[in-house]
Amino acid sequence: MPQPFEPLFRNSHLSTLAGNFWFREIDTERFPALEKILQTSPANAIKVYEHRPATDPIGHLVFVHGLEGSADAGYIRSMSQAALERGFTVHRTNLRSCGGTEHLSETMYHSGLTADTRAVLESIREGFDGPLILVGFSLGGNVTLKLAGELGQTSLLTAACAISTPLDLAECVRLIDRPQNMIYARRFLSRLKARVERKAISAPHLYPIDPLARVRSIWAFDDRYTGPLFGFGNAETYYRTQSSQNFLGAIRVRTLVVQAKDDPLIPFSIYERQTAFRDNPSLELLATEHGGHLGFLSRHRPRFWLDHAVLEWAGRVVAEFQGESRLKGTNAPPSASVHVG
Repeated sequence: MPQPFEPLFRNSHLSTLAGNFWFREIDTERFPALEKILQTSPANAIKVYEHRPATDPIGHLVFVHGLEGSADAGYIRSMSQAALERGFTVHRTNLRSCGGTEHLSETMYHSGLTADTRAVLESIREGFDGPLILVGFSLGGNVTLKLAGELGQTSLLTAACAISTPLDLAECVRLIDRPQNMIYARRFLSRLKARVERKAISAPHLYPIDPLARVRSIWAFDDRYTGPLFGFGNAETYYRTQSSQNFLGAIRVRTLVVQAKDDPLIPFSIYERQTAFRDNPSLELLATEHGGHLGFLSRHRPRFWLDHAVLEWAGRVVAEFQGESRLKGTNAPPSASVHVG
C-alpha cells in the first residue's frame, strides 16, 4: 500500500487548481521523446510521444489525458518522469484532435471512444510481450475503464489504472454545470467551442459553427455536437451508453481506481453505489478523503503523491507478471524432439 495521503490543501477547489497549475516537467535530455503518428482509422490519426528509460524497460505505461487536455498535461508529465526513472517506457497519447492535431483527424474525441487507445496498445504489443499498463485521467479514466471492460480477459492489456474518473457521465456533467463549478464549466466549454471553430475549417459539414452561440453548458454542447456526430442522437443517450460504470463488471485485468471523496467535479456517491467494487476481484478502489480533481498534492515529499502511489502499484503488477512468467517457464513441458531419418 502507498504511504497515507496527507493533503497540502484541504479545500477541494484549491487542491484541484493547484494540481493543474503546479509546474511539472520531463527531463527530455535524459529521456528524449520519439514522436509517432498512428493511423487509427482511414480518416483519423493520433500523435503519441514515446520515452524510453536508459535500460531495458520493465514494462510499458500508456497515458490518456482528460477533457480538453493533451499529452503535455502536468499530471502526465510528472508521472512520466517518475515512471522513466523507475525503468518504464512511457507513451503519452493525445486523444483525437488534441495537442494541436486537428489536422490529423476528421472528428474529435469523446468520453467513450476507445478505438484509438486500443490501437495504441496493439501497436506496442506488436513488439513487446511484457507488462503493458494503461493509465487514464478524468475523461481518460472513463476511456480506460470502458476499454478494459470491453477487452475482458485479454493478453493485450496487463493492468489498468483510472484516476478521478466520471463513472456516470450524466451525473458528473450535471455537477459541472452547477453554479459552484462555473470556473471549470466556463473553461471546458470555451475550449470545446474553440475546438469546433478549428474543426469547422476542415470539416464544416460535421462542425457547423452557427449553433455555438446557443450552447451555454457542457450538456448542451454534447447534445448539439458529440451525441449527433457519433451516432448517439443526443447527450442523454451518449452519457448513458458511454459511461464506464456499465463496464466495471466485465473487467478481468487487475485495475486500480483512485478517487478523492472531495472531488468537486465527481460526486463520490457514484462510487459508493457501484457494487462492482465489492463483487469484481479485479477492481481495487483507493479512495482518499481529500485531493480534489487530479490534485493529490502532498504536504510532504514526494509532493506528487499520486505518481508514487500509482507507480508503486505498477511495480507490484510487474513483479507479479514476472513471477507468473517464471512459473510458466518452470512448469512448461519439455520441447519435442525432432528426428531426421
